Amino acid sequence: MVENLQQPAKATVQVNPTLPKAAAAIEKALSQRRTLLVAGNCHVHYSGRANSTLEPGERLLIIKEDGSLLVHRPTGYEPVNWQPAGSVFHIQTKPTDLEIHGIRQKPRENVRVTFSSIFMVSTLNLTDSGEFLLHATEDDMHRAILLKPDLLEEGFKPISWEKHVEPGFVDIYGEDKNGKLVIVEVKRKTASKEAALQLAKYIEPIKAKVNREVRAVLAAPSLGKDVQRVLVTLGLEFKALDPKICAEVLRKTATTKLETFFE
Repeated sequence: MVENLQQPAKATVQVNPTLPKAAAAIEKALSQRRTLLVAGNCHVHYSGRANSTLEPGERLLIIKEDGSLLVHRPTGYEPVNWQPAGSVFHIQTKPTDLEIHGIRQKPRENVRVTFSSIFMVSTLNLTDSGEFLLHATEDDMHRAILLKPDLLEEGFKPISWEKHVEPGFVDIYGEDKNGKLVIVEVKRKTASKEAALQLAKYIEPIKAKVNREVRAVLAAPSLGKDVQRVLVTLGLEFKALDPKICAEVLRKTATTKLETFFE
């Protein structure tokens, strides 16, 4: 006979718990490395790379199984306070409040979230093995090149983007390591003959205004059939540019902004 073992609950929720009951649920969730959500009125003090104080307000605290911590206001998508993975937590209850103290060793950081009242405590037993696929729009690809010009080629220096010329707008306008002007047309998908012809229209108006050599580059994940021949005929260049890599550059930049928030 096979024993029917009950699986742990995926989620538990306490609504308007007393501070001692909330503390017990929080300590259990942390000891079991579960995802923890706490909603209530809190203030936050941070010390580490800088010091900050967040005055009392109603907020959502998230502690994930890897030891990362985020404090969210009711509006906005970025946390107002956060601490990376690897933090260790201590819980302390007092007659009028409950303190969650997160400590990170390298670099040394401390965050204290002190709740005067708690509306909800939820513990979640989550599993996630899904692959995260990054996608980028053409505007995202423009921004990625501006943030990391070497995506296009080593030594490239952007000057402007969406630059107006007589036939339309050049996606990115810059200079290569040899001082030549470079105009770049960016495509998110396989570049067609029409994209090559569009780029070619920009060359003569720009050459007429500058007394220097001009390069024209079509940047895209790949080229369509016979497009390489068109590029050679028109004196244009192709640079492979992966939207996923561009999206990763933007993601890392967003993460860097968070990491430097307290610097």
